[in-house]
Amino acid sequence: MGKHFGELATIRGIIAYKISPHEQKPFAGAFSYGIPNCFRRFRECVFVVVPPFVVGYLVYKAAEEAHYLSKRKNPRDFMFEEDPEAK
Repeated sequence: MGKHFGELATIRGIIAYKISPHEQKPFAGAFSYGIPNCFRRFRECVFVVVPPFVVGYLVYKAAEEAHYLSKRKNPRDFMFEEDPEAK
């Protein structure tokens, strides 16, 4: 029923070799190249990614603290009031 994708054109003079996906090694080099590569990439990116998050957290923490303090009642405003239940 027609040609499959990848076999649509015939190119003369070029030899292409394929290996079946069942014959490939799925984890070839995963431990010798993959894990060290992850650590290398982490080291390269950590100083680019982490500082904005730290600054953002510090700004958020300061804004939350300022909001909390602005919503508190000032005890000096109520220093000379009499307690109605004390009478």
